[in-house]
Amino acid sequence: MTDVGTGESSGHEPVLLGPVVAFLTEGRCGTYLDATFGGGGHTRALLEADRRNSVVALDWDPEAIERGRLLQAAFPGRLTLHHLNFEDLGQLGEDGFTGILFDFGVSSYHFDEARRGFSFREDGPLDMRLNPEAGVPASDFLRTASHSELVQAVRDFGEEPRWRRIVTAIEDSRGSGRLERTLAFAALVEEAVGGRRPTERIHPATRTFQGVRIAVNRELSVIESALPAAFDKLLDGGRLAAISFHSLEDRIVKRFFRRMAGRPEHGRDSLPGQFRVRQAELLTRKPVVADEAETSRNPRSRSAKLRVIEKERKAA
Repeated sequence: MTDVGTGESSGHEPVLLGPVVAFLTEGRCGTYLDATFGGGGHTRALLEADRRNSVVALDWDPEAIERGRLLQAAFPGRLTLHHLNFEDLGQLGEDGFTGILFDFGVSSYHFDEARRGFSFREDGPLDMRLNPEAGVPASDFLRTASHSELVQAVRDFGEEPRWRRIVTAIEDSRGSGRLERTLAFAALVEEAVGGRRPTERIHPATRTFQGVRIAVNRELSVIESALPAAFDKLLDGGRLAAISFHSLEDRIVKRFFRRMAGRPEHGRDSLPGQFRVRQAELLTRKPVVADEAETSRNPRSRSAKLRVIEKERKAA
């Protein structure tokens, strides 16, 4: 998974693989839920960690499910695949998981396929849907979104400081055809902000692409609903791990994990201690990040943060 808007191609490599497997399988085996199957790297590692392990894997992208058939054949009877958005985790029939993993962000497969419209490395239709069979493409969103929806996408989700000029450019370009293709839209954003500054590390359109993608796929709201549903499906003593790629995702994870651990969610949380309920232990006081070897091998891991909690065991 990744969140690099330029979509630099390096092939699929699961991030923080060692720490994920260590946290989830340490001294245990059982059935795991990979709620974001993607390229299947984490699932494969969990299956290889112990021959007694099995995995239930979800993905909203039908192409990911098809790729998973090969892995399913390699581990007969041990991998179950569901074409399901993790937003609908409560509908999943299975529960009682030893461990659950979320790897948020977007798979390298999405960035490397120009036809999916996530990247402006190559030209393609401005789509950005994780499931191309559901919802509306980014081009439709940009043509029809209200002013406040565009502000939310560019300013809030994209964390773009020059959002005013970009939102105005989007609204002024409706009907011009510049909102239909990835390269045309990237050029529009670059022109709106006055070009790329010499000191600018990333392309001027990177944050806007991120924000529009988050809006199109409702990525933050589905995380907020999926985390508590996943926690409910853990065995007592089970572990919930989440990898995030930008501050908005990580904030949601951090606050939920702290709430489950009976701790203040943030600096302004003044809820008295007697009203907090401890249901889990924080296993990562600070997020685990990729080491130098991984970041040099896989630049997409630079922004990854892993947090893990363990569900408390009920007293007998």
